[in-house]
Amino acid sequence: MFLCARTAFGLMRRQTPQGGRIIMNGSVSAHAPRAGAAPYTATKHAITGLTKQIALDGRPFDIACGQIDIGNAETDLLRDAAHQAMQRGDAPPEVMDVAHVAASVRHMAELPLAANILFQTIMATKMPFVGRG
Repeated sequence: MFLCARTAFGLMRRQTPQGGRIIMNGSVSAHAPRAGAAPYTATKHAITGLTKQIALDGRPFDIACGQIDIGNAETDLLRDAAHQAMQRGDAPPEVMDVAHVAASVRHMAELPLAANILFQTIMATKMPFVGRG
């Protein structure tokens, strides 16, 4: 993500007129980690720091940077996790339609550069987040 953001930042800074928007893919794990997921959690913490740095460094060039922290979106990966949970006798994870994530990213992308959503969290309403762990 660093390399992609660095490349995008450079292009946006050199173009005429300057500016653009970078949207980082974060995770609720940067705020409330899951057991046994240290490498994933560490990378998502790094993305949060990178988002803040790009947002700060981008100001003089009209480059906005925001982050979307995504909870359990219904994807093939989560469907597999739900199946495995049920096989163990556990409740499947609460999920949301991935289309809601796409709509949120689109909303961030369509803002004028004079406005920015620095951080946004989207998750299934019943997903354990606050208090999980």
